[in-house]
Amino acid sequence: MAVVRSKTALLLAAVMLASTAQLCIGARRRMELYRPDPADMLSFHNGGAVLHGDIPVSILWYGKFSAAQKSVIVDFLLSLTAETKAAAAAPSVAQWWSTIDQQYLSPVATTSSNGAGKKTTRVLLANQLSDGAYGAGSMGNSLTLEQIASLAATTKPKKGGIALVFTAEDVAVEGFGMGRCSLHGSDAGAGTAYIWVGNPATQCPGQCAWPFHQPAYGPQNPPLVAPNGDVGVDGMVMNLASMLAGAVTNPFGDAYYQGSSDAPLEACTACTGKFGSGSYPGYAGDLKVDSATGASYNANGARGRKYLLPALFDISTSACSTLV
Repeated sequence: MAVVRSKTALLLAAVMLASTAQLCIGARRRMELYRPDPADMLSFHNGGAVLHGDIPVSILWYGKFSAAQKSVIVDFLLSLTAETKAAAAAPSVAQWWSTIDQQYLSPVATTSSNGAGKKTTRVLLANQLSDGAYGAGSMGNSLTLEQIASLAATTKPKKGGIALVFTAEDVAVEGFGMGRCSLHGSDAGAGTAYIWVGNPATQCPGQCAWPFHQPAYGPQNPPLVAPNGDVGVDGMVMNLASMLAGAVTNPFGDAYYQGSSDAPLEACTACTGKFGSGSYPGYAGDLKVDSATGASYNANGARGRKYLLPALFDISTSACSTLV
């Protein structure tokens, strides 16, 4: 009887082993079946246009922003320009921007009709406007996406330039915090792009200021300390950086992107949630920490600023690349 049971046990073990092997093979085949086609990876679409050379940026501050808040964002923009590269130690904002310029902008600019003698692409601050009172002529503190585009046009961006619309924390924008923290669009006829970024401090910090705020969903790891001491504005810089990368590499929806042109993955949005090496869902990655403040960051900026910038999709490796 014991011999029969032993044979039965061996037979069951063999069947289980064979089944497990089949499952592993099946899983591997499924992985192979769903492996991304290289043709579907983020790439340049022939005939598309990018923004390059000197890119003038016009700003509209919509709602109440303190001088300190404006300074954090303006210093980030200044950190992108060639003139400030020497002011910040690596890893730096300028290094992050240089990666965009070299991988995305230069290849297109040097093959275009006016690509001869192409210089480094620079973001230059052109002008700033403010509408903080919601008074006569204002659109109020609840905006549609069409109104965002109209506000961008009031800054009168120059051809090849970008209008930046920043909304304060008490301004509601269509879709804000419901899958949208910012956006970029364009006026193809005028040859300009625009970016909107909202302050998420009170409306949606868990969606639009992570990892400087407890996430609204997913793993509940402790939030990181914001490098400039303002969760909302530090979150705005992260979102601005992502939209800026998309606006220059895919301004009119026909240049660098992956997937559908109606909902494209772009230079940064293809790497959502990644800020440092070893990142995974709910963990921003291995970052630098300021010994004095305990703040987390991955890029040095102008005037001693520190920022947390999103990873960029590296076209040469087809992987997300971080500064640290």
